[in-house]
Amino acid sequence: MFQLDENFLQQVGLGDLPESQKNEFLAYFREQLEVRVGTKLSEGLSDAQLSEFEAFIDRNMDVTNRWISERAADYQNDQVYQKLKAGAPESASDNDILAEYASLRWLSLNRPDYRDVVAATMEELRQEVVKNK
Repeated sequence: MFQLDENFLQQVGLGDLPESQKNEFLAYFREQLEVRVGTKLSEGLSDAQLSEFEAFIDRNMDVTNRWISERAADYQNDQVYQKLKAGAPESASDNDILAEYASLRWLSLNRPDYRDVVAATMEELRQEVVKNK
Protein backbone atom coordinates (compact mmCIF):
# COMPACT_ATOMS: atom_id res chain seq x y z
CA MET A 1 0.00 0.00 0.00
CA PHE A 2 1.30 3.43 -0.85
CA GLN A 3 0.96 6.65 1.06
CA LEU A 4 0.65 10.07 -0.53
CA ASP A 5 2.57 11.97 2.11
CA GLU A 6 5.80 13.80 2.86
CA ASN A 7 7.81 10.63 2.25
CA PHE A 8 6.27 10.28 -1.22
CA LEU A 9 7.13 13.90 -2.01
CA GLN A 10 10.74 13.25 -0.99
CA GLN A 11 10.87 10.16 -3.23
CA VAL A 12 9.74 12.11 -6.29
CA GLY A 13 12.03 15.06 -5.56
CA LEU A 14 9.37 17.52 -4.39
CA GLY A 15 10.11 17.53 -0.69
CA ASP A 16 11.22 21.17 -0.78
CA LEU A 17 7.89 22.54 -2.01
CA PRO A 18 6.18 25.08 0.27
CA GLU A 19 3.56 23.45 2.52
CA SER A 20 0.61 24.94 0.62
CA GLN A 21 1.95 23.62 -2.67
CA LYS A 22 2.61 20.19 -1.15
CA ASN A 23 -1.02 19.86 -0.15
CA GLU A 24 -2.23 21.10 -3.54
CA PHE A 25 0.09 18.73 -5.37
CA LEU A 26 -0.93 15.73 -3.26
CA ALA A 27 -4.62 16.52 -3.84
CA TYR A 28 -4.01 16.84 -7.59
CA PHE A 29 -1.98 13.61 -7.68
CA ARG A 30 -4.70 11.73 -5.75
CA GLU A 31 -7.36 13.02 -8.16
CA GLN A 32 -5.33 12.00 -11.20
CA LEU A 33 -4.68 8.58 -9.71
CA GLU A 34 -8.40 8.04 -9.05
CA VAL A 35 -9.38 9.11 -12.57
CA ARG A 36 -6.77 6.96 -14.28
CA VAL A 37 -7.41 3.90 -12.13
CA GLY A 38 -11.16 4.29 -12.61
CA THR A 39 -10.72 4.50 -16.37
CA LYS A 40 -8.54 1.40 -16.50
CA LEU A 41 -10.74 -0.61 -14.16
CA SER A 42 -13.88 0.21 -16.12
CA GLU A 43 -12.49 -1.30 -19.31
CA GLY A 44 -14.40 -4.46 -20.17
CA LEU A 45 -17.14 -3.98 -17.60
CA SER A 46 -20.79 -3.87 -18.57
CA ASP A 47 -22.99 -0.84 -17.97
CA ALA A 48 -24.82 -2.83 -15.28
CA GLN A 49 -21.55 -3.59 -13.49
CA LEU A 50 -20.46 0.04 -13.65
CA SER A 51 -23.84 1.18 -12.37
CA GLU A 52 -23.66 -1.25 -9.46
CA PHE A 53 -20.17 -0.10 -8.50
CA GLU A 54 -21.14 3.58 -8.80
CA ALA A 55 -23.97 2.92 -6.35
CA PHE A 56 -21.38 2.06 -3.68
CA ILE A 57 -19.36 5.19 -4.44
CA ASP A 58 -22.51 7.33 -4.34
CA ARG A 59 -23.53 5.72 -1.02
CA ASN A 60 -26.78 4.36 -2.43
CA MET A 61 -27.55 2.24 0.61
CA ASP A 62 -30.51 0.42 -0.95
CA VAL A 63 -28.20 -1.06 -3.60
CA THR A 64 -25.33 -1.51 -1.14
CA ASN A 65 -27.42 -3.32 1.47
CA ARG A 66 -29.02 -5.56 -1.16
CA TRP A 67 -25.62 -6.42 -2.64
CA ILE A 68 -24.14 -7.13 0.80
CA SER A 69 -27.06 -9.36 1.80
CA GLU A 70 -26.73 -11.36 -1.44
CA ARG A 71 -22.94 -11.67 -1.60
CA ALA A 72 -21.42 -10.95 1.80
CA ALA A 73 -24.06 -11.46 4.48
CA ASP A 74 -21.38 -12.38 7.03
CA TYR A 75 -19.39 -9.18 6.32
CA GLN A 76 -18.96 -8.32 10.01
CA ASN A 77 -16.68 -11.35 10.40
CA ASP A 78 -14.60 -10.49 7.33
CA GLN A 79 -11.12 -9.23 8.22
CA VAL A 80 -11.30 -6.62 5.46
CA TYR A 81 -14.44 -5.13 6.99
CA GLN A 82 -12.96 -5.27 10.47
CA LYS A 83 -9.81 -3.45 9.31
CA LEU A 84 -11.87 -0.80 7.51
CA LYS A 85 -13.99 -0.24 10.60
CA ALA A 86 -10.98 -0.09 12.92
CA GLY A 87 -9.11 2.32 10.65
CA ALA A 88 -12.01 4.57 9.76
CA PRO A 89 -11.97 8.18 10.91
CA GLU A 90 -14.41 9.08 13.68
CA SER A 91 -16.47 11.05 11.17
CA ALA A 92 -17.13 7.94 9.04
CA SER A 93 -20.64 6.57 9.41
CA ASP A 94 -21.51 2.88 9.44
CA ASN A 95 -22.97 3.40 5.95
CA ASP A 96 -19.68 4.90 4.74
CA ILE A 97 -17.75 1.90 6.04
CA LEU A 98 -20.24 -0.58 4.61
CA ALA A 99 -20.22 1.09 1.18
CA GLU A 100 -16.42 1.16 1.18
CA TYR A 101 -16.35 -2.52 2.12
CA ALA A 102 -18.87 -3.34 -0.63
CA SER A 103 -16.78 -1.50 -3.22
CA LEU A 104 -13.62 -3.37 -2.19
CA ARG A 105 -15.42 -6.69 -2.15
CA TRP A 106 -17.02 -5.91 -5.53
CA LEU A 107 -13.62 -5.10 -7.00
CA SER A 108 -12.14 -8.35 -5.70
CA LEU A 109 -14.91 -10.27 -7.47
CA ASN A 110 -15.20 -8.27 -10.71
CA ARG A 111 -11.67 -6.93 -11.14
CA PRO A 112 -9.40 -9.18 -9.10
CA ASP A 113 -6.45 -7.40 -10.70
CA TYR A 114 -7.43 -4.04 -9.20
CA ARG A 115 -4.47 -3.90 -6.83
CA ASP A 116 -2.09 -4.49 -9.72
CA VAL A 117 -3.86 -1.79 -11.75
CA VAL A 118 -3.57 0.67 -8.86
CA ALA A 119 0.13 -0.14 -8.34
CA ALA A 120 0.97 0.12 -12.04
CA THR A 121 -0.94 3.38 -12.42
CA MET A 122 0.70 4.79 -9.30
CA GLU A 123 4.11 3.94 -10.73
CA GLU A 124 3.25 5.51 -14.11
CA LEU A 125 2.17 8.72 -12.42
CA ARG A 126 5.20 8.70 -10.14
CA GLN A 127 7.49 8.38 -13.16
CA GLU A 128 5.71 11.27 -14.87
CA VAL A 129 6.27 13.45 -11.83
CA VAL A 130 9.95 12.55 -11.61
CA LYS A 131 10.42 13.19 -15.33
CA ASN A 132 8.55 16.50 -15.35
CA LYS A 133 9.44 18.00 -11.99
